[in-house]
Amino acid sequence: MEKLFDGGTFFEGPRWHGGAWWVSDFYSLLVRKITLEGKVAETVMVENQPSGIGFLPDGSLLVVSMKDRRILRHCDGRLTTHADLSAVTGGPANDMLVDGKGRAYVGNFGFDIFGGAKPASTTLVRVDPDGSISIVADDLRCPNGTVITADGKTLIVAESFAARLTAFTIDEDGSLTDRRVWAALGKTPPWDSLETIQQTTYAPDGCAIDAEDHVWVADAFNGRVCRVAPGGKIVDEVLAPNGWGVYACALGGVNGRQLLLCVAPDFDDVKRRATPEAALYLHEVTVPRGEGLP
Repeated sequence: MEKLFDGGTFFEGPRWHGGAWWVSDFYSLLVRKITLEGKVAETVMVENQPSGIGFLPDGSLLVVSMKDRRILRHCDGRLTTHADLSAVTGGPANDMLVDGKGRAYVGNFGFDIFGGAKPASTTLVRVDPDGSISIVADDLRCPNGTVITADGKTLIVAESFAARLTAFTIDEDGSLTDRRVWAALGKTPPWDSLETIQQTTYAPDGCAIDAEDHVWVADAFNGRVCRVAPGGKIVDEVLAPNGWGVYACALGGVNGRQLLLCVAPDFDDVKRRATPEAALYLHEVTVPRGEGLP
């Protein structure tokens, strides 16, 4: 495993785009573009904390603004509001997947997790290219990392506080139907408090999909990223270095065989703000990224 970049506060939402890595750094309030050599080529500041990122067909960057629950668009050096999700989400906005038609699927925590609020289920929201908003699924337990299969027909989302990957069929208009469990990864925790939802054996976080439609999914509580086959069997596992946590991953690189890991000592927001230790690591995999997204 090779270190690509370090000195961040907490990395999330990694993407491979245009021959470079893009990643959000939560508490520095920056989206960073990082070259293959590990150099910062560009930054975009998001005052209310960046998270999920993606790209429209015209190349514009979309980025989740977590705290005010907006989707921002960065184009020609300007940052503008693409959509306001505050009326249809129940907590900080989080990860996002933008499909080939420019439709963004956006998750959220569902409750004030950092303020210690009682857990609440929530929505997955679709934002169309014109900025219009639709709720495409509800009653989800923290919809987080999201992928779409190579045929473009299935969306898979990690429910971080339910220990599962949940799948939907994507209709032509972008709506989601035929909800089902794609992979049961561990013990579903009690839905009572912030303490009980951590009583699980797998907390699926950021995801990536490869050319065989297997999903690499970070386990936020156990310092690993696993390759999961359709049906739920774990067929490979990569541990984070130093015994740290890994919270998101992405496939990319010149040959598509680099698995990027977002690594930090923990996800304690106070500690991560105080000490910039987060890092990005690269691990070579056998099966490359394919036609699936991201």
